[in-house]
Amino acid sequence: MSLTLDTYRLLGRSGLRVSPLALGTATFGTEWGWGAEKDEARKLFDLYVERGGNFIDTANTYTNGSSERLLGEFARENRESLVLATKYTTQRRAGDPNSGGPHRKSLFASVEASLRQLKTDYIDLLYLHVWDFTTPVEEILRGMDDLVRQGKVLYVAMSNVPAWQVSRMQAIADLRGWSPLVALQIEYNLIERTGERDLIPMAREMGLGVVPYSPLAGGVLTGKYGRDDLAATNAGAQDGTRRSFNITNGGLTARNLDIADVVKEVATELGRTTAQVGLAWTLQNPGVTASLLGARTLAQLEDNLSALEVDFTAPQLARFHEVSAIEPGFPHDMLAGDRMRAVTQGDLKVDTRR
Repeated sequence: MSLTLDTYRLLGRSGLRVSPLALGTATFGTEWGWGAEKDEARKLFDLYVERGGNFIDTANTYTNGSSERLLGEFARENRESLVLATKYTTQRRAGDPNSGGPHRKSLFASVEASLRQLKTDYIDLLYLHVWDFTTPVEEILRGMDDLVRQGKVLYVAMSNVPAWQVSRMQAIADLRGWSPLVALQIEYNLIERTGERDLIPMAREMGLGVVPYSPLAGGVLTGKYGRDDLAATNAGAQDGTRRSFNITNGGLTARNLDIADVVKEVATELGRTTAQVGLAWTLQNPGVTASLLGARTLAQLEDNLSALEVDFTAPQLARFHEVSAIEPGFPHDMLAGDRMRAVTQGDLKVDTRR
């Protein structure tokens, strides 16, 4: 592979050039009880940009707004060279029923707040952050298109949305001449591969570049946890640490630790760190445009950026696939079976390469 941050990729079916690793800034600010203070966050930003990185990800409520505010301050001098992505839908004010959600009022108010916090006139890429099954898709798409026509947003995208809704929205946008969706942000890593069933194939078919978050599965793939952690009870694990978060959310299981063990084995074979190997694996999928980094320290970021230099052998990739394999589920299992091929194709030979 041997990429660099300035080996840019096109984002979905747009002409926008982005780095193959995006800098996530949910770590900018300490309001959530962890993260980087301003000076350390500035070092993270500077290192990423100095290496040629241009794709930076935030959200309107990350660290209670500090993420956007710090990013806006850091990006002021080279704003035009950066692709700033932010998100809306998470609640901005407790008790205000319209301060969150994907509807038009929330959308416009959130974008205006993000513009102020980012100290910019426009947002390069705006994601709908979390789907809530309450707002008509036409309202969302028309609102996004209005913001694009106003010049406040350049490109629009989806995050944490069912595949069938994304494909439906893309079809509607195409038919009505509204701004198309160009990116899809999902959780994707060696532990969480269910996006391979529908989300990633849908994104490739419909022209959305996939941007995985949590490529290291909340740190589980770094090898920091062991079998002893499985014995911790949920009641005793509520100490506000990442360990307790992973226990509570089911991230620490025997299967997941087996996967982490293989990551560690391959890292040893390659002379790489487990974080580099876990990150590099996500970039093997041709549907992935850029993976999100979530470093809190300069040393972590330095280490993560070296994932671009990792090359796997075919047997190593096969080991990853075997230990982390998922069931495709219906109808994929049925359609891939010999019986269905026999009744639909018989002896027909079709070259499906394109």
